[in-house]
Amino acid sequence: MQRRFCLTLLALSPALAATGCGFALRQAPNFAFKTIFSPFAESSLLGNEFKRSIESNGNVQVITDPRQIDKADVILDVLSERREKVVVGMNASGQVREFQLRLRVNFRLRSAKNSELIPATEILQQRDISFNESAVLAKEAEEGLLYREMQSDIVQQIMRRLAAVTPNKT
Repeated sequence: MQRRFCLTLLALSPALAATGCGFALRQAPNFAFKTIFSPFAESSLLGNEFKRSIESNGNVQVITDPRQIDKADVILDVLSERREKVVVGMNASGQVREFQLRLRVNFRLRSAKNSELIPATEILQQRDISFNESAVLAKEAEEGLLYREMQSDIVQQIMRRLAAVTPNKT
């Protein structure tokens, strides 16, 4: 009986230690606003993922129609969104062997009264990808996956920054 108690206590000790140190799973963000105007282009994959992510929280409505901008509590200005592909490695005969993929997003957040909540900010994600001319289709698919991964990372960073805006600022 005493041995069983000791084994149970030993098994529960990591959980007890984790709760004692303040560890908690990441919760859905709480935003200080109920509506946000987001002018991402309809064709923007990043914009579509942002809209899905912020609306999945259930507390925020995304307004994309510029005619309804006056209904928004805050306005997310997307200053630029760029995909870049840069050669970073070549072999001795001048053939490309490595690329660097970059995804840059510049944005700012302002209130409906035009006060700046988040100043102009650039988020940059970059990944290196090798290139082999005998596997062009596979490398194109890998490139697409890397861009989607970078896009998801950027959306999560934007979400965390929006969640950091305090209610008294809006």
